[in-house]
Amino acid sequence: MAEEVLIDTNGKSSRDLTLSLLAVALLSSFGSSLLYGYNLAVVNSPAEYIKDFYNQTIVRRYGSGVDEENLTLLYSVTVSIFAIGGLVGSLTVGMQVTRFGRKGTLVRSTALVFVGGAMMGFSRLCESPEMIIIGRFITGIHSGISLSVVPMYLGEIAPKNLRGFLGLVPSIFICLGVFFAQILGLHEFLGKEDHWPLFLSLVVVPTFIQLMLLPWFPESPRYLMIEKRNIHATITALKCYRAKCDIQDEMEEMEEEQRTMTSAETVSVLQLFKDLSVRWQLITIIVVNAGMQLSGIDAIWFYTNAIFENAGISAHQIQYITVGTGAIEVIAGLIGCFTIERVGRRLLMISGFSFMGICCAGITVSLLLQTHVTFMRYISVACVVGIIAGFCIGPAGVPFLMTGELFKQSHRPSAYIVGGSLNWMSNFAVGFVFPFLQMSAGAFCYLVFCAMCVGVAVYVYFIIPETKNKTFVEISQMFASRNGCEIDNQALTFADHLSLKKMNGYGTVVLQDVEK
Repeated sequence: MAEEVLIDTNGKSSRDLTLSLLAVALLSSFGSSLLYGYNLAVVNSPAEYIKDFYNQTIVRRYGSGVDEENLTLLYSVTVSIFAIGGLVGSLTVGMQVTRFGRKGTLVRSTALVFVGGAMMGFSRLCESPEMIIIGRFITGIHSGISLSVVPMYLGEIAPKNLRGFLGLVPSIFICLGVFFAQILGLHEFLGKEDHWPLFLSLVVVPTFIQLMLLPWFPESPRYLMIEKRNIHATITALKCYRAKCDIQDEMEEMEEEQRTMTSAETVSVLQLFKDLSVRWQLITIIVVNAGMQLSGIDAIWFYTNAIFENAGISAHQIQYITVGTGAIEVIAGLIGCFTIERVGRRLLMISGFSFMGICCAGITVSLLLQTHVTFMRYISVACVVGIIAGFCIGPAGVPFLMTGELFKQSHRPSAYIVGGSLNWMSNFAVGFVFPFLQMSAGAFCYLVFCAMCVGVAVYVYFIIPETKNKTFVEISQMFASRNGCEIDNQALTFADHLSLKKMNGYGTVVLQDVEK
């Protein structure tokens, strides 16, 4: 009997972290989020080798090289084209997750990594700098898709008391990706001139592992229930992701969310901007996603070596200091992941952005005084580490988690398009402009990032409520008064709105039964 499978014999509800939940969180993050972090940092160590390759190729083609400014411009394009690809990928998220589902989108997008990785790996053999740029663009498309889809997928399969914990797992893997790129970039491993094509193309390894294992796990239950109306598949997915068989409460919650939706169709980005009932949620994701990148973290990741050189650190020491910062990233990410369900989202965001702002100001002061006070160079290194730690403990993952939490099923894909596209446009702007901003403004360029960090922290403090351990409907109700609208939260019983005994031959909800 269909309703019998919903209730455990002991009548207990399970909110435990199951092996299947943990496996999906690790697999989806390992094959997707890890690549984002890896690609952010992988161009840092071999920068001079890539520039030499560009210059030598131009000499062979045209008989003369280019000056340092044009070479810097070409390298900046190589760095920032990844963000352009990410922007393109993020704009396709809504269409793909609606058509293929959350897991289906992740699985299908792996093809992009194999193509992009192959192009970068064979670029030197083919004597083609263009292949590096195109390869990074293609892998950027994959990251643009996965950076939105992974937190969306994990947020929908997680029980509400674990949504924050699982939502920050991708941010840990972003930090791990940066850390692995820094380790492999050491001269003792792949940091030699002969190895940089292999270094760039290693992204295919985690993606291959994800492709082999992730398809064996179920799709998002919320997607199956609310968008596909497939009861049998929803029950199967929930039973896989929960420790017990009592899933009635979650089925009721999904039915309640479906009832509050004016339409079962996914809203477009234009409709999202026109919908006054989500006005402040939309403003919030714009602020936190743009602020996440405009905080200057990508400038730190992309140009860590150059920042340390300007601080007077010797070339031999830089690579090891960089690896140390990577280890601190991972530790900070773990702290955020394991504390978010205790302290909440707001505290991690406010403290993270505030600490980053203080450290950005500290870099400016230390760089200005290091010619007069020798130990100031170490203060600048400490501030770089502080920026990274402050970012990874909260701002690295909470904006993506928040984008999923603030919206219901019908609005969520378009919200991720808006948040993701702003994230990537800001990423591109910082990656492309920062080297020129640094040349023109010198140490004062970090004050721009300081102002951004403080501004986001103030916004979070005054505007965003705590969403810890709240359902998606409850979160919408929290914003209702600020948006100047009310949400009907009339109580409903599962038996009244959803008869699980009456299903058609394909296991989908019979609409006339739901309406009775």
